[in-house]
Amino acid sequence: MNVLFFLTPKSEVIYVIEDYKLSKVMDIMEETGYTALPMIDRQGRYVGSVTEGDILRVIREKKELSLDQVGEITVVNIPRKTDIKPVSGTADMIDMIRRALEQNYVPVVDDDNIFSGIITRRDIIQVCYAKAKHYL
Repeated sequence: MNVLFFLTPKSEVIYVIEDYKLSKVMDIMEETGYTALPMIDRQGRYVGSVTEGDILRVIREKKELSLDQVGEITVVNIPRKTDIKPVSGTADMIDMIRRALEQNYVPVVDDDNIFSGIITRRDIIQVCYAKAKHYL
């Protein structure tokens, strides 16, 4: 089985652009209920992921700023505690599963680091469950 079998394509993924303001990212998180979002640049390259924890740390550390001022910070400029690492679309299944054990989702990129989509733990578990129930 290929890792792309599990892929939720970019067109179906909520992601942010690296030059979005923090206020916009917070709005997206609130609307979607997601606690982490992939971040790409304007050329579509994967830059990293931003989490609610990253945003909360910025708010706590920037006590001298109002919430409106914090909201004007560009998302790519906030320190990220967790590095959500991508896999290539040609990665082997073991690498993808190892990443999924450490992260809620695994970003997938092509050879030029262009963001292709994500693979969630849920996607992996659903496929494994479907295959396992034949043996139960």
